[in-house]
Amino acid sequence: MRNIKLVIEYDGTRYDGWQKQPKHDNRITIQDKIEDVLTKMEGEEISLIGAARTEAGVHAYGQIANFTTKTNMKLYEIKHYLNRFLPRDIAILEVSEVPERFHSSFNAAAFEYQYHIAIGEVAPVFERKYTYYSFHDLDIVKMREASKYLLGQHDFKTFSDNKRMKKSTERTIMSIDIYNDIKEITITIKADDFWPNMARIIVGTLMEAGLGNIEPAKMKDILESKDREQAGPTAEAKGLFLLDVHYN
Repeated sequence: MRNIKLVIEYDGTRYDGWQKQPKHDNRITIQDKIEDVLTKMEGEEISLIGAARTEAGVHAYGQIANFTTKTNMKLYEIKHYLNRFLPRDIAILEVSEVPERFHSSFNAAAFEYQYHIAIGEVAPVFERKYTYYSFHDLDIVKMREASKYLLGQHDFKTFSDNKRMKKSTERTIMSIDIYNDIKEITITIKADDFWPNMARIIVGTLMEAGLGNIEPAKMKDILESKDREQAGPTAEAKGLFLLDVHYN
């Protein structure tokens, strides 16, 4: 058996996230679309393993996935086949053969997400599907100051919407970079893992600091409260991109 790794780019606008849903569920996911094409290519059912379970409406510049196959097709033939039959909002950027033990999710050392916030007097027309527009000025200095309290290993239960979560909510955030120009603010977060909606809740809370609704130092108390109600709103999915998945 060959183990094939894919690097995938997609526009998540019309999909219900990455992860395949039960057969009785009518929601359409990125995994569904790619598996359907792989199954047609192979003539038998193929299971695709994704590194990150991006949520409904979230996009990706560099999702990683892998699958095992008996095919004799060359790597470039697999790439061309997938890109020929996949919808135009999903693209396979790279195809490579990896060791049998490689697992896109279990072997991932870190995940990097980037959130785009449009700023300025007028909301952009052409970027509206991929940015959140802020109608109010955001104080970048306060946002950067607030972000420092989230660096390192902490219990991020405050920043999860899953109230029934039984697993440990401890995670390590390695970096948060906040960049701005005259048109846009980007927030890039790198962590060893993310819980559902974690990146978007962090962004929503940082924007609250930028709006002056919370003092930056309050972020420490919000984090330690382990209470979702203390954090800011969940930022809209359309502004979030899975930027990269890192492996050792």
